[in-house]
Amino acid sequence: MTHELQSDDLGITPRDIRFEPAKGYARHWLGGDLVGTAVMNALSLTFPDGERLFVDAVRHYRERLSPALQDQARRFIAQESLHSREHQALNNLVDPAVYPVAEILEKIRARIGMARARGPFGMLVSTIALEHFTAMMAEVHMAAGDQLFAGAEPRIERLWRWHALEETEHKAVAYDVFMEITRHWHPLRRYWLRVWTMALITVNFTRNISSHAARLLEAEGYSRRAARAAVRRYVWSSPGIFRLGWRTYFAWYRPGFHPWQIGSRPEVGAWRDEFNAVAKTSSL
Repeated sequence: MTHELQSDDLGITPRDIRFEPAKGYARHWLGGDLVGTAVMNALSLTFPDGERLFVDAVRHYRERLSPALQDQARRFIAQESLHSREHQALNNLVDPAVYPVAEILEKIRARIGMARARGPFGMLVSTIALEHFTAMMAEVHMAAGDQLFAGAEPRIERLWRWHALEETEHKAVAYDVFMEITRHWHPLRRYWLRVWTMALITVNFTRNISSHAARLLEAEGYSRRAARAAVRRYVWSSPGIFRLGWRTYFAWYRPGFHPWQIGSRPEVGAWRDEFNAVAKTSSL
């Protein structure tokens, strides 16, 4: 199956769902797991500002795209805007009186500011690499979600599952924008740009998420050393959320790679049915 057919079959549907995680919220919402909760909260704290970067990067080029890709870009923007809103609601539950939220957000925004300073094309290149990460983590969620989210607060678990579904649906959009904008480039130039960008993003993204999660654990009473060790075990060893998707991650480095060469998991269909049944379809 070609990636165009697979993408069309899956579709990109913005689902306007409010998960209201504040109702019955438990501080350690991931089944009482302090480390897992810290890692997932660290990820969530990056999403509102990060996804606004993705939206702005794709929106800048929207009018230069083919009609079909313009439509996908509109749907991408709608999905990402909803993700930003719902993760902001989740992030509001990370108590700034207990956790160094302002410090972490300042670091996140400084990093995003550096990406924005490189202009629209630099933003787009960062976006395609980070979108590969989110698609990879969505795949990990589908493969190991019963383990990763065991005992999680139900509304928060559903929020993460909805996010994973929609990241899977639009995982090729920013990449296709990049390919269309650079269609006159020599393939080797385009290849080396995305390879070097991914290498840099990999180092920064994994290091920064681990650092933010460790700071959240320090607020729980962990020493700095113990916090870093606990986070390192969680993200790389058990359960290993950065390790489990290694096949998808390394696929990026193949010449001729496209996101739809990675097929969708069977969970996609059931999750689509579940969320379509309760969603208000977002206006585009």
